[in-house]
Amino acid sequence: MASDRLYFRQLLSGRDWAAGDPIATQMRNFAYLIGDRDSGECVVVDPAYEAGQLVDIAEGDGMRLTGVLATHHHPDHVGGTMMGFTLRGVKELLEKTDVAVHVNNEELPWVANVTGIAPSELTGHAHGDKVAVGGFEIELLHTPGHTPGSQCFLFEDRLIAGDTLFVDGCGRTDFPGGDSDTMFRSLRYLAELKSNPTVYPGHWYSEEPSATLTHIKEHNYVMRPQTLEQWHMFMPS
Repeated sequence: MASDRLYFRQLLSGRDWAAGDPIATQMRNFAYLIGDRDSGECVVVDPAYEAGQLVDIAEGDGMRLTGVLATHHHPDHVGGTMMGFTLRGVKELLEKTDVAVHVNNEELPWVANVTGIAPSELTGHAHGDKVAVGGFEIELLHTPGHTPGSQCFLFEDRLIAGDTLFVDGCGRTDFPGGDSDTMFRSLRYLAELKSNPTVYPGHWYSEEPSATLTHIKEHNYVMRPQTLEQWHMFMPS
């Protein structure tokens, strides 16, 4: 499929949208728009801040939002209360447009709890499920560890990794639902992907906003341990 048909935008919170929002600026979250220019359909990944603005950005590009993909349930990714602030997130987006919200089955109750969205309004998925956006398919990869139902999205030589894998480091495992051993297994799973996608993380915590998986395997310290025993020595709980 022609690369110019793919609509893809990486948007930094506090800069590209939600400008001036102190939490958005501090947290440095990325949201993503993925679509098919021929059909005009697109989905948004992790619309936590000023979600209506993300709809407007897509529409300004001639695209129509048809779904939400959530990497995990933390408020800075889907909305909810954190640091004394309430982010309306996905709930605000659903007030503006009626679309499916795709979450991992293990994460569904967590997303419902933190956002206040009824479980019946969420679409649960298993590992390996695919979401169609026009003529493109996005594969949903269950990568628990940061949270029980964290998921990554693989499509067209790109991997949106949420808080599972950053260009430098990985997501924390000491929040409720996190598990260090499970994170190790998820990182090894990503390291063994046959392709070499460009990895797009959930936050800008590194010099560059993205990098190839090969680069990350060579330079990211969390990819060095090859066994669980090495992980325990390298990343003590």
